Amino acid sequence: MGQRRYPPLTPSEVVAILEALHFTFKRQVGSHAHYERAADDQKPRSVVTVDKSISEFWDEAVKSMIRQSNFTREEFYSATKKTAKKI
Repeated sequence: MGQRRYPPLTPSEVVAILEALHFTFKRQVGSHAHYERAADDQKPRSVVTVDKSISEFWDEAVKSMIRQSNFTREEFYSATKKTAKKI
């Protein structure tokens, strides 16, 4: 089997990525935290939901958060040094 297209991430890694990409914490409902990034010249407004009760996100959840962020897979994982090593 080959390498996973979306290496697993923990909620703390996802939050670090979002903060590096200039997302800010907006609110939390239960275990679901919402991070928002205002629109700029290159990207539209984005809201990403992070389930903080999960120990580790796998392919579909990571893919969904990347899609919500409006960044590419490479931009998302490369936002922090720790997660850049995973790809």
